[in-house]
Amino acid sequence: MERLSQSEIEFITQCLKEGKPLPDSYRYVIPFETKKEYELTYADKEREEDILADTFAVPLQPVKTFGSNSDGLANKLIFGDNLQVLKTLMNDPEVKGKVRLIYIDPPFGTGDIYDARGEAPAYSAKLQGAKFIEFLRKRLVFLREILADNGSIYVRTDYHFGHYLKAIMDEIFGKNNFRNEIIVNKSGRPTEAIGQYHSSTDFLLFYSKTQNCYFKNFEIPRANPKWRAMHLPGIRWTKIDKRYLHLYRNDIVERNGEFYTRARIFFGKEMLPPEGRHWAINQENIFKLEKEGKIKLNEKGNPISVESDTQKIHDNWTDIPAYSQYWDYPTENSEQLLERVIVGSSNLGDLVLDAFAGSGTTGAVCEKIKDKDGHLAPRRWIMIDCGKLAIYTMQKRLLKLREEIGNRGKPLKAKPFTLYNAGLYDYQKLKQLPWEEYRDFVLKLFQCRDEPHRIAGVELDAYLGADDVLVFNYQKYKDAVLDRGFIDDLHSILGDRIGLRFFIIAPAASVIFLEDYIEKGNTRYFLLRIPYSIIDELHRKGFTHIKQPVSEMNVNDTVDAVGFDFIQIPDIECEYYLDKPKGQVSLGHSGRDAVIKIKKFESNIISKKPLHYENMETLSMVMVDYDYDGKVFNFDDVFYAEDLKKQDYGIRFDSNKVGGQMMLIYIDIFGNEKREVKKLRDFTKLQETFYG
Repeated sequence: MERLSQSEIEFITQCLKEGKPLPDSYRYVIPFETKKEYELTYADKEREEDILADTFAVPLQPVKTFGSNSDGLANKLIFGDNLQVLKTLMNDPEVKGKVRLIYIDPPFGTGDIYDARGEAPAYSAKLQGAKFIEFLRKRLVFLREILADNGSIYVRTDYHFGHYLKAIMDEIFGKNNFRNEIIVNKSGRPTEAIGQYHSSTDFLLFYSKTQNCYFKNFEIPRANPKWRAMHLPGIRWTKIDKRYLHLYRNDIVERNGEFYTRARIFFGKEMLPPEGRHWAINQENIFKLEKEGKIKLNEKGNPISVESDTQKIHDNWTDIPAYSQYWDYPTENSEQLLERVIVGSSNLGDLVLDAFAGSGTTGAVCEKIKDKDGHLAPRRWIMIDCGKLAIYTMQKRLLKLREEIGNRGKPLKAKPFTLYNAGLYDYQKLKQLPWEEYRDFVLKLFQCRDEPHRIAGVELDAYLGADDVLVFNYQKYKDAVLDRGFIDDLHSILGDRIGLRFFIIAPAASVIFLEDYIEKGNTRYFLLRIPYSIIDELHRKGFTHIKQPVSEMNVNDTVDAVGFDFIQIPDIECEYYLDKPKGQVSLGHSGRDAVIKIKKFESNIISKKPLHYENMETLSMVMVDYDYDGKVFNFDDVFYAEDLKKQDYGIRFDSNKVGGQMMLIYIDIFGNEKREVKKLRDFTKLQETFYG
C-alpha cells in the first residue's frame, strides 16, 4: 500500500477534529492493521467488538421444570430472541466455552416463500441481502464465543445464501477451521424450472473452533459387501511374529536375529503376493478373519476377503432423509441427520446447543443417542426459539419421546428440562428495587389505582376499575408460593366481601398453576403475572416486539427483535356450543361438532405511544390440548389467524375429541397468552363472555 501524502494526512486530521466522516475513497487508502486475508463487505456491517458489547442481555425466567431434578442439572428450553439469549449465555460461566457442539438451521435469507420439502408453502425468510447476512453474522459471533475450544458448529443452508455464509464463517471461525461441506437431501417433487436443473439438495457447513476439535466418524451398515483382493502395490518385508515362525518354510530372510518375510499363511499354506505387491494385513488379522469366514480362495486359488459390515460415511449424506414430517412442523430436520451430527462431534454428557430449534429435533436426538454397545449415551442440550408454536411443539415432543431414531420403539423418558422465558426488561433490576418502588412500578404496569385499603383484616393495595388488587410481597415472604391452597385461604377470609373479580399481582415464578384465574363461589381470582418484558423505565434502549405468526407460511420468519413491551392477557369473548357437522364427516364421527366462536380478541397494549388495533387484528393462533391433564399442556391442534378469518373466526372439531377437560391457549402476535380450561358440558347454545 502506498504511503499517505502530507496533504492527505492533514485532510484526515482535519476531518477527525471536526467530527466529519471521511470520503468512502479513503476506505482502501488508510493502512489499517488486520489479520484477515479477505472479508465480505456490505452496508451496516458492525465490528465484532461492538456486537459483543452492545447486544443487550436478557435474564432467563424459569417457567416450569419437567421431570425430577435431584442433581440440580436440567436441560434448557428457552423462549425468546436468540441474539439476546446468546449474550446471556455468553455471560454464564457454566455455558461460555463449554458447548461442544452447535447445530443451527436458520432461514435461508431468500425473501421467497418456499417449502423445503417441495410440497406446500412453509415460510417466508423476509430478511434479504445484507440485512440477513448481518442478522446471522451477529449470532455466529456469539456462537463462537460460547463454543468450547475443541467444539464444532454445523450450519444448514442452500444455494441461495451458502456462498455468503461460507465467507462469513471463514471470517468468524477462520478458514483453516473449515472441515466439510456436507451434502444433504432437500427432497420434494421436481419442479419444471425454466433454464435450470431442479434443486434437490441443501448442505451443512461444518467448522471447528480450533484445530484441536473432537471428531468421530459415523459408521453405517455396508450394502452388499464385496469380495476384494488382499494385496496392494509395492514390495514390503514384514517381521515375523515369533509365535508364527514355525509356520514359515521358504521366503524367509534373517537380519540381526530377526526373521522377515513377504509371505502370509492362508488356510495353513504359505503364500506370496503377486509380483511387485504386498499383503495388506498382518498374520494375526488373517487368522481372525479366517475364523469369521471372511476370507476365502477365489477360482485361481488366490485369497480374497469380504468388506466389513460397516463403512465410515463421507460428505455425501443423500442416503438419508434430511427433513421429516412427523411433528407437522415446517422445515423439520430429520432425526437421522441430527444423529450423524451429534455422534460425530460430541460425547456422552457433552453440551449441545441449537439456537433455531424449531421442532426440537436436536434435543430429541440428544436424549436418545446410543453408544456402540447400544446403551443410552445422552447429551445435555440447550434449545432456543422465538416462536410459541415451536416451544409447545418441542415441549410435547420431549414428553413423548421414543427410544429409536425416527421416533420408533419404546417410550423414553426425557432427562429433566426447564422451560424459560427470555423477556425483555431486566427483571433482576426490578427485583432489586426496594419494596415500595417495586409495588409502585407493578401497579402502574397494570394500570391500577394506588389506594391501599383493608377488607376483613387483609391489607390490599389498589383497585383495577372497581375491583380489588393485592400485590404479593414476594420479598417479605421469600419461601411462599401462590398455589390453590393460597387462593382457598384468601377466599375463606374475604368470601362475599369482594366483587366478581379479584386481582393478584405476583412474579410468574411464584405461581405454580397454569390457569389465569381460579373460580371460587361467585368470584374469579385473576393472577397478573409479572413477566420478563421490556419496560422503558428500566432500560436506556428502545425495543421492538417478537412477532408471532398468523399463518403457517410465517412460522419460521426471521426475527431480529428483543421481545414484548410487557405481558398483558388479551381480552376475549367466545361462544362455546355444540352443532351439527358441516359438510362430509369422517368415519367414526360422533355426529356433534364442538364449536368455539371467537367474538372478540383484543390485545392490551400499554405504551408511551399507544397503538390501536382492530378487533381480531392481533390474533396469532389458538392452540388446543383436547385432553388436558391439569399439569402439562400437550397441544394437539393449532389454528392460525389467517385460517380462522376464512372461517369467520370459528373453530370446529368432533366433540368426541374432548377428554375429561381441554385447554385452549389464545395467543396474540406479541406472544401474550389467554388460557381457558373447558369441559364438554361447557359447550352450550348460550354465549359466554370471558375477561382477562
